[in-house]
Formats: sequence, structure tokens, C-alpha cells
Amino acid sequence: MADTVPARKDTVKPGALKVTGKPGADTNVVSKGQDTTGAVTVDTVFIPKVSKDTLDAPVTYKAKDSIILMVPDKRFYLYGTASTKYKTIDLSAEKMNFDQATGVLEATNAKDTAGKIIGRPVMNDGGQSFESDTLRYNFTSQKAKIYNTRSQYGEGYIHSELTKKAADNTIFGFKNGYTTCNLDTPHFSFRARKIKVIPDKLVISGPANLEIMGIPTPLYIPFAIFPITQGQRSGILPPQYVVNQQKGMGLENGGYYFGLGEHLDLTLRGDVYSYGSWSLTASPTYRKRYKYNGGLNLSIANTRFGDPAVPSEFTKSRDFRITWNHSMDSKARPGVNFGASVNFGSSSYNRFNVFDYSTRVNNNIGSSITFSKTWQGKPYNLTLGLNHSQNLATRDVSISFPDGTFTVNTIYPFQPKEMVGTPKWYEKIGVSYNAVLRNQASFKDSLFGKQAMFDAMQTGMQHTIPVSFSIPILKTLTLSPGINYSEYWYTKKMTKRWRENKLVSKDSIGGIDTSYQAGFFTARDINVSVSLSTAVYGMYAFSKNSKVKAIRHVLRPTVSASYRPDMSSQYYYYYYYNRLHDSTRVSYFDGSIIGVPSPGAFGGINFGLDNNLEMKVFSRKDTSGNHEKKVKLLDGFGINGSYNLVADSFKLSNFSLYARTNLFDKVNISASGTLDPYATDGRGRRIDKFVWQQGKISLGRLTNASISLSTSFQSKDKKGQDKQKKIDSLENISNADAAMAAQQRQLQMMRNNPGEYVDFDIPWRLDLSYSLSYTNQLIPDSGGVIKRITQYVSFNGDFSLTPKWKVGLNSGFDFTNMQIAYTNMYISRDLHCWQMSINLIPFGTFRQFSITINPKAGILRDLRINRSRQFYDF
Repeated sequence: MADTVPARKDTVKPGALKVTGKPGADTNVVSKGQDTTGAVTVDTVFIPKVSKDTLDAPVTYKAKDSIILMVPDKRFYLYGTASTKYKTIDLSAEKMNFDQATGVLEATNAKDTAGKIIGRPVMNDGGQSFESDTLRYNFTSQKAKIYNTRSQYGEGYIHSELTKKAADNTIFGFKNGYTTCNLDTPHFSFRARKIKVIPDKLVISGPANLEIMGIPTPLYIPFAIFPITQGQRSGILPPQYVVNQQKGMGLENGGYYFGLGEHLDLTLRGDVYSYGSWSLTASPTYRKRYKYNGGLNLSIANTRFGDPAVPSEFTKSRDFRITWNHSMDSKARPGVNFGASVNFGSSSYNRFNVFDYSTRVNNNIGSSITFSKTWQGKPYNLTLGLNHSQNLATRDVSISFPDGTFTVNTIYPFQPKEMVGTPKWYEKIGVSYNAVLRNQASFKDSLFGKQAMFDAMQTGMQHTIPVSFSIPILKTLTLSPGINYSEYWYTKKMTKRWRENKLVSKDSIGGIDTSYQAGFFTARDINVSVSLSTAVYGMYAFSKNSKVKAIRHVLRPTVSASYRPDMSSQYYYYYYYNRLHDSTRVSYFDGSIIGVPSPGAFGGINFGLDNNLEMKVFSRKDTSGNHEKKVKLLDGFGINGSYNLVADSFKLSNFSLYARTNLFDKVNISASGTLDPYATDGRGRRIDKFVWQQGKISLGRLTNASISLSTSFQSKDKKGQDKQKKIDSLENISNADAAMAAQQRQLQMMRNNPGEYVDFDIPWRLDLSYSLSYTNQLIPDSGGVIKRITQYVSFNGDFSLTPKWKVGLNSGFDFTNMQIAYTNMYISRDLHCWQMSINLIPFGTFRQFSITINPKAGILRDLRINRSRQFYDF
């Protein structure tokens, strides 16, 4: 090669590369030179011709045992956990050999000293995985032939006697079986002679036969298409065949999924039955990352039970249900938040269209739509909302809209901008403001949208201006004076009167008339108070040999004096409520959604006492070396009341009692009650005499009380922490995309359908709760004392008969009506790649039996066998 080449016409010989450049440029040349005219000349670099058997990318290989190179034969032999990498292909096997002349790499397994097959060839190529007995791959054509292979595509596995892989990664299989079971010998598979796999799109087969445990079944399908795509795709949602005792044969949950882009999708599903019942559900979801996300469900159902020719056995109902959930990312607009949780529908929708335990037990549904705004750097807060509550049993509906609150946080008008030294008492004076707007209508669901619903509308507004500050006294006491002014605005006034000649029924004359007057009405209330609070600690230490080291008692007494003038006497009146002319005092604004000022003046003392009791015991299980632990005996218990010095009678108020604790960190106990210190006459009316003045040693009569206990027991779960972390991560997501929203919906389905989502890692579990309530009060309209006791115990749990069999029960007992509550029993069987669940509701209005067998894999969720029977008593 010459050192320099004179400037001349460019000529490039075959197999050579000519490089040119400007002076000083970084060019890969052998030498440089510059002629008198300034032209740059460079060397011509010649590249040798490439051999025909040379690959277009490097191949890396290694083996644990040995690598043998046969130079004359141009062959490589690799032994012992060999692996080869070429482009995106990663191949591993016990033995490999490569023929450089043909470009074919052959990988095989081997047998160990016990005759067991080891090191089966495994090839990974662009996300596709193949496991086989023998594999031959041609590096030149990038084609492969694989014998007795097992490959995975998403949730599915394909077992093939012979597989051919094309250069574009298309797979052709011969004598195949498609399954979602991950065992080498699967429990079930669809056997097909030919299968074609289009990567990241579809698995397509010809005629296929369902085979269970290697035994062919009479079930044939003419063809099969298994999608293996990733991401959003529109397509048909196949229905599920069912037999319903009341609705007949039917197809459920069939429909179509519309993928409308990154921010929106729509699912349409429908049910149709042979007796004429049908339903349609539209479920759009929307999302914008880092902004908001939500989902809507619109359901319409037409139900027909029985024979229309027999009216006594025929039931017809048209129902609807609307649910909407919307959440907003807090970072999208700082200081502004909008959220919605809507559940609204006809009262009979659940009766005919819902069968899960939790929904059937709960007769109350509600909705909430809220908008809130906080002004950054300012003390203003605004909340607007719409609230809805509905009782499906009584068909009562209550809607509040608009519902607003405007708050000005506490400001200190006498406080300087820069505090220096100890603040003076007047600098601690704080003033705030709170305005509440309520607009509510209560009606039966049949009146929705009608004039009667708007006639029942109530509107009210309350303004509150509290002024307060605190002063420490003697380092242990805190003195807190305050003034509170409230004003109420009403748009409706109510008046009750007794009518002697009112016809109530055929055998009863005389009743109460209620009349309403529309307009603008106001009421005011002011209260001046001063309170004193502190905390007192006491401890009793036991001897050194006692297991109990000490008991500590904390008392938090509170005493306050307050005065409220009688500014509400004009808002109250007396009326007779029976023929005996028994009377009671009520307000013109009773039942108002913003409340009513208390009647009469008050000038007296309010008192309260809160207690906390705990002990310190010796513990050998304490690994910290302290060998002591604290045990809470009572988290809190106390009493509250007041004494009115300016009242002409009944100066002492009722006593409110409460207690709460958590015994052994297992049993939660809470109790509350009310004691009336005044005695009653023979008709149950209060008289101005204390109970203890009649010779009874008592603080008063128990007018109402309640107690509730709950506990939960379960065996240890080795995977419990990981599962709880997964559940918490789902529940704490506020800005979820569509995938996360789907996971949250599945989490709710797990809670609603325990029979199909049991945890076999927990051998047994038991949850218990008990509630007791008591009331003993005079009801003015009835003219008598009503005593009522309600008791209810609920229990739910499950246990494993074997590691694969689970039996569960959800039930309760109502002691008031002496009957068993809504009960759901279930049996679940883990069949590895399949699952079976048997659900039974043995008695009650809604009795049901169902058995379901279906694969666990989501891709085959529509391949399920279901047999259900429902029995209704209306």
C-alpha cells in the first residue's frame, strides 16, 4: 500500500472503502497529506472479502465441563450446562454441537448416573420461551426445528411433538396441546393436530378436542383462537351459559369491549334468559395520568318470574343501578380536589339481579360527590357536595344538594407579624367563622323526579363565629374562655295540632295535624363559657416478687361554666298529643337539617371526667432486655353532664357514660349509656325529683345503652406480610390507571365472593362480633314508654379439611326476632390449574345453590361450568 495517493478522480474498487475528509478531521486513515493546492488526499483502505459462513453478529458461548474444537471438521462441542447467546437468542442445554459449515447448532439433554434426564434445551427469543428434548437452530436462516417442546405464551403453554420456528418468529406446531396448567403432564389441554403462533398476537388452531388427565372427552371445537396480545384491544366478550330456576336458560356477561385509546375504554355486557328477562350494562372507564381517573356503570334490567297466565305466580320488575367513582390526583391542581362515589338505583335491583352475600345483607347504599378548595396562604376553605342515602328495605331516599361548608380558620387579630418574647394574653385571642348550607329532600323512591320530591325539600343555613383563647395557670391547669355566636336560617316552618274529630281509622278518631308554612325564618343563639382542664397521674407499685409491677391511673377532669340566654323561647310551643291532653314542648323547626337552638336559658356548670388505666407486668418474651411490658386495662372511660343554675326545674342534665378497651390486643369492647337522674310517675313521665330521693341508691334511670364486642382469630400465614403489602398497595392508590382500577375491582370481588377467592395458606380463621342495645323512653305521640332490646351476633370463618379443601361460613343470629340471619356456606377445592366452589344459602327469602368449576387463568375465565338454582319467597 502506498504512503500517499495523488489527487485524482475517485474510483472505488470492489471490496474496498475510500474515506475522505477535511484537514484536521478525525478520519480513520493510514496516513494523511496535503498538496500545493490545499486538497487533502487519504489512503484507500481495502477490506478483505467476508467468508460465506461468517455470521452477522458475534456468538458467545460457555460450558461448565469442556469445550472441544474440531478444526478439520469445523465443529464445536460443548458439554456440561452449556449456553450460547446470539443477538436476542439465549440457548442453554446440557450438550451442544455447532457445525460451522451448515450454521446449524444442535442442543440435546443428557442422563445422569441415576438415568434421570437433565439439562433439557431451553431457548429464549424475544420474550418467547421453548423447552424441548432436542433443538436444531440455523444461524444463517434463523430457523429452528424443535422436538417435544414446551413453550409459554402469556398464561398459556403449548406442548408439541414437533415445532418449526420461522425467521419472523412465527411458530408452526404439529400434534399439539394448549393448556394453562404449568405441569409437565398437564391436568387438561386442548389437543389439536396443527397450531400456528403469531408472536404477540394470536395462537390459532384447527379442530381441537378437550382432554382431561390425558383422557379425551366428547367436547370438540371446530377451531380456537387464544389472544396473546399486550395492551388495549377491542373484541368480543363471549357469554356464559347458565340455568336459572326463575329466569330459565340464559347467556350471561356477553358483550363487546371497545378500546378507545389511552384515556378511555368502554365495556358493554348483557344477559338474556328464556323466560323473557334481560339486562344491559355499560361500563366506561377514563383516566389521564397524573390528573384523574374514574369509572361508570349504568345497568338496566327487566325481570320476569313465573307464568304470566297465573298472576299470583308472576312477577315483573324493571330496575336500574348507577355507580360512579372518580378520583383526582392531589398534585394535578394543588388546593383543589374533586371526588365522587355514587351508588344509586331502584330498591328492587338487588333482589332480582345480585346474589353475593355482602350486598344482600346490606340494605343501605349511598353516594357522595365533593368539591373542595383551599386558598394557598390564606385561611379560607370551601367544600361543596351532593350526598345521597337510600334504604332498600323501606324504600326511603334522602338527597342533599347543594351541600356546602365555608370555613375561615382561626386567626389572631391582635398577634403581631413577628413574635418577640412571651406573647401577651390578648395576643392569643383567636376568631374563626363557619357557614353551613344544607338543602335536603327525603321521600320514597317512587317519587323520584316528581313534584312531591321537591315539596319535601328543606333548606337551611347556619353561621357560627367562635372566639376563644387559652391561659396556662400554675403550670398544670389550662383556662380557656370563649364566646360562640350562632345564627340559623330556615325556609320552612312546621306546626302540629291535636284534632279531636280527625278520622285516623274505622275505630279511632282524633289525631295530630301537621302543617307547613314556607318563608324566611331566623333563629339565634349565643353562648359564653370558660373551662378549666388538667391531668392527674396516680401509680400503685406492687412488691418485687409480684408479676404485676405497677398500675397507673390517669384522670383528666374538665370543668366549665357557661351562660346561654333564652333567645329561642319564641321558636317553641306546647301541643297536645292525645285525648288526655298530655302535652310536650317542640320547636317550629324540629327536624330541620341544620338543627334548632336549645330551649330556655342556661347558666351553669358542665363537668366531665375521663380515665385511663394500664398496668406494667413482667414479660419473659420481651427480647429488648427490659422484661416488662404495658397492658392497657381501659383505654378510656368517663362521664359527662351539666347543671343549670337558672332553670326553674330539671336543673341536672342526663349523665353520659362511655368506656372502651382492647383486651389482650384481641377483643375490642366499647360501651355507652345515658342515665336520667329524675324519677317518673306511673305513666312514665318525668317528675322533678331525683331517683335517689325516692330511696334508691342510684345515679339515675338507664334510658339507653349499647355494648359491642368484636374479635378475630386465625392461624399463622407464612405469606401474610407479602399479601397484606399487596392489598395495602391496591387500597392506597389514589391515581390509578386502568390496570390498577381493574385490580381494585378484583379485590372487591374477592371480598364479596369468598367462596371463589379463598386463601389456602391460612388453615383456619374465625371472626366474631356481638352487639346489644337497650332503650327505655317515653314516646309522646304514642303516649307510653317503649322498652326495646336488640341483640345480634355475627360470625364468619373458614377452615381447611385438607390443604386443598376449604369450608367457610358467613352467618349470624338475631336474638330480637329469634332467627338466624342471612347465611352463606361455601366449599372450595384447589384443583391446581382449576378451582371448584360450591355456594349454598340454605334458608331465608333468597335461597340458592350453585356449583362452579373454572380454570384459574384469566385467558380462560369464560371456560366455566356453572349450575345454579335460586328459590325466592316474596
